[in-house]
Amino acid sequence: MLQLVMAGGWAVWPILLCSAWVLAVAIERAWALRRQAVMPPGLADEVARWIQSGIVDPAHLQSLAAASPLGQLLASALEARDRPREQIKERLEDTGRHVVFRLERHLSGLGTIALIAPLLGLLGTVIGLVRMFMTVMGAGIGDPGQMAGGIGEALICTAGGLVVAIPAYVLHRWYRARIDGYVVEMEQQAARVLDLVTAAAARRARPRSAASAP
Repeated sequence: MLQLVMAGGWAVWPILLCSAWVLAVAIERAWALRRQAVMPPGLADEVARWIQSGIVDPAHLQSLAAASPLGQLLASALEARDRPREQIKERLEDTGRHVVFRLERHLSGLGTIALIAPLLGLLGTVIGLVRMFMTVMGAGIGDPGQMAGGIGEALICTAGGLVVAIPAYVLHRWYRARIDGYVVEMEQQAARVLDLVTAAAARRARPRSAASAP
């Protein structure tokens, strides 16, 4: 394997660096995008119980926001629970953009690697072909070994670029689809909490209105 890498020339080394980065991102995102880490089961039900019981204090909000992306989103709604519904909704949208940005961390880089890895392979292919033609110009076609070296360098670089680009593209699309699914579910949970917060605010406002009536 090492001999193949060495035969590919200097253009193989950037491809190897890209492959190492893709592997690191794949492992990191697989860990970070676990359902348990993004949307802990039962979290929305627990927040609903807090709202219905009226037990919401800064300690609850701090622990909720630090627990998971979904917790951060729901905590933003609870922090603005005394504001009008439209303002709470705007707070949810602002926080949602930050949450999605965190979930999509490194995905743009993964897509970039999927794009440039074949180009690096193509660059190595061109360099290998140039070497071969320079050999033919200098020594004629009487030395097939040198010609084979140039062709081998070209083929190794092409194969290396594709071997890196294909998994990078698949991982990029797979993680993107997974995040899109999480976003839809978090929107549903946030809408549920928004309705509960609005209903709780309406219940708190009714006694004050009745007390102020003549």
